[in-house]
Amino acid sequence: EIEFDSVRDSEYKTLNSVQSLGAMLSASGMRAAALPGPSSQKLTAAATNPALRSLNAQPKPSQLPLLREHNHLLGRPSSPVATKPSLPSRVIVRAAEDAQPQLDPLESAVAKVTGPKIATVTVTLGYVVLWYALNIGFNLLNKSIFKYFPFPWTVSTVHVVVGLIYCVAVYAMGFKSASFGRVVSKQEFNSLLGPASMHALGHIAANLSFAAVAISLTHTVKTLEPAFNVLLSRLILGEATPLPAMLALIPIMAGVGMASAGELSFNWTGFLTAMASNLTFGFRAVWSKRVMTKTLASTSVYAYTTLISVIICVPLALIFEGGALVEGSKAAIAKVGATRFWTDLVGVGLLYHLYNQFAFNTLQRVSPVSHGVCNVVKRVAIIFSSVLFFGQVLSQQALIGTCIAIFGTYLYSEAARRYGTAKKATPPPKGA
Repeated sequence: EIEFDSVRDSEYKTLNSVQSLGAMLSASGMRAAALPGPSSQKLTAAATNPALRSLNAQPKPSQLPLLREHNHLLGRPSSPVATKPSLPSRVIVRAAEDAQPQLDPLESAVAKVTGPKIATVTVTLGYVVLWYALNIGFNLLNKSIFKYFPFPWTVSTVHVVVGLIYCVAVYAMGFKSASFGRVVSKQEFNSLLGPASMHALGHIAANLSFAAVAISLTHTVKTLEPAFNVLLSRLILGEATPLPAMLALIPIMAGVGMASAGELSFNWTGFLTAMASNLTFGFRAVWSKRVMTKTLASTSVYAYTTLISVIICVPLALIFEGGALVEGSKAAIAKVGATRFWTDLVGVGLLYHLYNQFAFNTLQRVSPVSHGVCNVVKRVAIIFSSVLFFGQVLSQQALIGTCIAIFGTYLYSEAARRYGTAKKATPPPKGA
């Protein structure tokens, strides 16, 4: 309750709270500075507190007599009540600005066109579109190269060599955060060695599969990657996967089996190398959990992974294909010309590096589960774009199996979202 020194409490028995008086004073435009005595400080707090005043409030007819009595007590004429709020407009503008989400430089630029409300969503969708477009372009160009230059070990090496050149160039231009970031210690480099080695071997295995069978079959088999993650997480980390997530693996395995049996281009080399890619990428995922560091940005981890991949891929390419590489290059140039040959190799390397980079950028902006769903949609886009681009004929059995496997991957992502990720397995009782 607010008391006035010169007025009896009974004369203001209708004012039962600070809020009602503050709102009326705000609506009338009165200033507490005119009030005599120590009570003016109390009234100032009530009249200027944004939580207690209504900026656009108008006095009700029933309140006018009380306001006139107020003016009389304060020695003011009973003039019409002011309707403009006394709070400066700049305060309102500042409050509105504070309510807006913080935007990064790219989002701020986009906001000039789309407005701030949808700038973040627009940028995220842009990353997803670029990720899909670059990934589809990589797969189609990569398969086209294998048709006239069937050297998957060498092509895999070209991918990471071009990526390394890109990282070095970006770093040299001063964009360190978009490349290596900083020089790592020996301990950090050794911690990255295991996952990066599995990344390199998995990349080679995937390209061996791409060269041997249709893109659709390789990507269908690669939907089994979660199954390898579940098995290796249990064996290496001792983590148990929730039962619903494990049950979601059944349609994935059934769909892969159907698609493989009905695929016209099926051969065991393509199937087994795709499975080997799943295994090595599973090791990469599990080992990455064990060596995850908070001191090195993920972009830098990817750059150093590319560096280690080059160290591994170059010797393997020379061992397995070095003897026939010169003659194979001459034959490829004779078929398509030197310009297209070298342009394709450089282009496919850039596409490989950039689609991985945009996949990471997307992961930064969405949840892991949403990223997993995006991966499912990406495989659908790659499979059917390759079928259209190369004029591939899918049997009904292969088509149904592919759809079942992709749907199973979606179920696995949903189960992981609802029931949580893998947890530590309960240790067996002593003596068991």
